[in-house]
Amino acid sequence: MSYSVNISVEAPIENQIQEIAYDGQEIYQAPLTLSENLAKIAQKIDFSKSNGEESRKETIPENGDKSEEDSRDSTSFQASLWPWDNVRSKLRNALTEVCVLADVLAIAKEKRYMVLDPVPQEPPEVKPMVQVYARKKALAGAASVLMMGAERLRNSQNELTRNRITPDFHIELLRLRQNWRLKKVSNSIIGDLSYRTAGSKYTQTGMFEVTKAEEEDKPQTSPPASPNPNAPVSQSQVPSPKASALRVTIPSELQGVAYIEVLCQKDQEDLCSANINLLNSSTASSNTDMHWQQKLEAAQNVLFCKELFSQLAREAVHLRAPIPHMVVGNQIMATVLPGIQLIIGLCHSTGNDKRTNPPPHKSDHDHVLEHSLHQLLREVHHKNTHHPFPHPSSGPLGPSKRRCLAGPTAADRYELIEMTKSQTLLEQIIQQAQHFFMRIRTEYVLDTIAKEVKDPLIVSHWNALNSPTQSCVKINIWTNGYDTICRTSLVVHVGEKSLKCVCRDGRVMHMSYEPQELRDLIVCQIHQHQITAVQNLAKCMGWQFLANSSHLGLGAVEPLGNASSCILASPIGDRMIAVRCEPQTGVQVAIAHAPRKDFFPGQLVRERKWENLGGSFKEVRWDKMEGKNFLNKMELLMASLTSS
Repeated sequence: MSYSVNISVEAPIENQIQEIAYDGQEIYQAPLTLSENLAKIAQKIDFSKSNGEESRKETIPENGDKSEEDSRDSTSFQASLWPWDNVRSKLRNALTEVCVLADVLAIAKEKRYMVLDPVPQEPPEVKPMVQVYARKKALAGAASVLMMGAERLRNSQNELTRNRITPDFHIELLRLRQNWRLKKVSNSIIGDLSYRTAGSKYTQTGMFEVTKAEEEDKPQTSPPASPNPNAPVSQSQVPSPKASALRVTIPSELQGVAYIEVLCQKDQEDLCSANINLLNSSTASSNTDMHWQQKLEAAQNVLFCKELFSQLAREAVHLRAPIPHMVVGNQIMATVLPGIQLIIGLCHSTGNDKRTNPPPHKSDHDHVLEHSLHQLLREVHHKNTHHPFPHPSSGPLGPSKRRCLAGPTAADRYELIEMTKSQTLLEQIIQQAQHFFMRIRTEYVLDTIAKEVKDPLIVSHWNALNSPTQSCVKINIWTNGYDTICRTSLVVHVGEKSLKCVCRDGRVMHMSYEPQELRDLIVCQIHQHQITAVQNLAKCMGWQFLANSSHLGLGAVEPLGNASSCILASPIGDRMIAVRCEPQTGVQVAIAHAPRKDFFPGQLVRERKWENLGGSFKEVRWDKMEGKNFLNKMELLMASLTSS
């Protein structure tokens, strides 16, 4: 009895080994997918063979015997048993049909041999009402889509406008906490505007209250509905940009605008007016409409100005001055120099009175005093919080670093007393005002002399880097065209109540605040420059220098300064020139000849040698001399006397 059993022959599961690692692990190649396997088998098809016959090469023998060759080919030919032979034959048949179809289409396009007419079809039945209803339905759908998009855009715009104008309460409160100090007391939020964290000791509190703005207090954030959706929104419907979700309540004494007014007077005449206006006063009238940030900044400005004025008033009462300072109401009067007063006033406007706008600034507005007075109090705040090292990390602060080192450095009683001294704010601003007037007077004297005196030239160079109480100016005196021969330089240090002049020869002269002393010094330096320049010019011309005097005792007494003179002789000694410079009269020049033309021998003087003495000096009409300046005229005079 026989049984039929189906046996399936499959390829082995194991794939070809690709790599064996050092640890003995074998890495196999991944099996081919169905598409990869099909592509591998298709590569074996040879489309160059036709109908299973192999291409044969005909070789004609040299002896021409073809029968043997045909018999050998017939015996070697066998039917093809290739599995893809059927597929190849079908593909070749399909290619043949396509080629025939291409030829038919080419003939039909030329319209010479064949005409292809379309098969007539029955016309469709036209229903006009159905088309109208379809178009109306399509238009209605498109209109609804457009209306929905416009409504979404309108809602989005209103939402953005509402969020931009009226922010969220918690976001506004977060912004407020980032810039101001807040604390919660019972059910309200209280803030502090004072400068206590900066070391301020001013007793007035700067408390303000923060609450949430009510809905009825907020302006309308969205415009009312318009009957025409395409109508534009008017300007009156745009919400106000000052809307806020917070309401800040400031005490009445800190409302409005405050600034410090500095006025300098001389015999009831205004010299300069400086206004420290830290905020525009136009905001005082609309204090209720201000944003909370601007409102708090204005209140802190009022508190700062009040603290500054209170500190200055307290110092003015305690300081002892030759002319006592006066504090009357909101004004402090202090004497800067004899006849000059410094007035510091506090101006506070709440918007309800008539002093809403500050007085107009004058043309001689001084920015230095404005900046200095504002920075003095801030410097005090900075020193109160930044103590010099070393200091204890906890516990009260001890003495300064200089006093801590007083023992090792063996400081005496005088040095210890000097360590305890410090200048107050009022003393510092008075010193700066004194230096300001000393600088103005020095500039006026130098400019006036430079305009009056054309020969020699006077050039002033002010130092750009100065301290608030010390300035320096360099004065150069030289003659145009002869600056390489002689140049006189002097430096003037402008202090608070005095001037110090350092000359080129090393002399140091101290002067008071009177401008006439500086003028006398400059005039004397001008005439000494002329005498020195003449002597240097004589050396270049070959003339001999005989004598000079900076304080000539001959002639009339000068009301200002002293006269200077010098005597010059020609290279051969037959001519002499005497030059005299006076502050009031100016320059005088006289010449003398040798030998004397008026020598007559007599019974007493019989020797001829006395006739070689120089004759009497004759004054030269200096205003009739040719030349553009003093040294040019002297050069022409020396040249003419030498040639003659």
